[in-house]
Amino acid sequence: MGADFVTLSLTPILIGALAAVACALPGNFLVLRRQALIGDAISHVVLPGIVVAFLITGAVATLPMILGAACAALVAVALIEAVRRLGRIEPGAAMGVVFTAMFAGGVLLLEQSDTSSVHLDVEHALYGNLESLIWLDASGWGSLTDPVALAGLPPELGRIALTLVAVALFTGIFWRPLALSTFDEGFARSLGIRTGALGLALVVVSALAAVAAFDAVGSIIVIAMFICPPAAARLMTDRLGAQVGWSVVFAILSAILGYVLAGYGPGWFGLGASVSAAGMIATVSGVILALAAVFGPRRRGAIVAT
Repeated sequence: MGADFVTLSLTPILIGALAAVACALPGNFLVLRRQALIGDAISHVVLPGIVVAFLITGAVATLPMILGAACAALVAVALIEAVRRLGRIEPGAAMGVVFTAMFAGGVLLLEQSDTSSVHLDVEHALYGNLESLIWLDASGWGSLTDPVALAGLPPELGRIALTLVAVALFTGIFWRPLALSTFDEGFARSLGIRTGALGLALVVVSALAAVAAFDAVGSIIVIAMFICPPAAARLMTDRLGAQVGWSVVFAILSAILGYVLAGYGPGWFGLGASVSAAGMIATVSGVILALAAVFGPRRRGAIVAT
């Protein structure tokens, strides 16, 4: 039983948990800044960039994917401005048109491209590929100390682990400027903090987390990872540090429970097939948010930036 767990379930659970935490950390500040839907925008924009990067390089690698996502973001910004000016419509409508059009373009590119050999198709782009990220070289818990077996770990695990380290370092290094600019942008500017550049850096870090989580949960369900754990954590405390801690706990809990329920839950109810792990992780995140809304302290006071 232990050997089967290590081979089939350990790495998907780890990848899902790391991806959830990597998204939740910047998600806290996006939620507090009332910019939570930036996660939605990122998830729509990165898809065509990732697909084009694959078509050019022929491989699903971290650097080309990030560069592709960055180029797609620049194209999105230019298109939004062009639609807004030429169509004389308000920015929200322009963003809605561009984001959905770019996402649809990414889906069409996937359908017309032969990407099946690297598990990059419409289904995986939407729902992720978590179930297939297994550790075939593992033979039990002893494999955790076996260099040969460790060399066969899914590359996605190292990718999301490095991304989480980068996101955590950014959050730790810029904690005070992020907190000040989130709660009082004017005061932060008076202290010499470049709030515009810091806000852009937060979006870039969020995009990095979204790209790294793409293999695990796809480009749509990642939205739940950005929003649900931080929003649930906000209902548990009025202190920023504690909120970030709660969000990490909720992110890990949703990843573990979601994967277990996706694989074994249908069997408990007499159903034969499992369900999407990423979809169940998002569902559990929503349930945790609902429970926090009902049973959490629900403080109405201003959150404290400590």
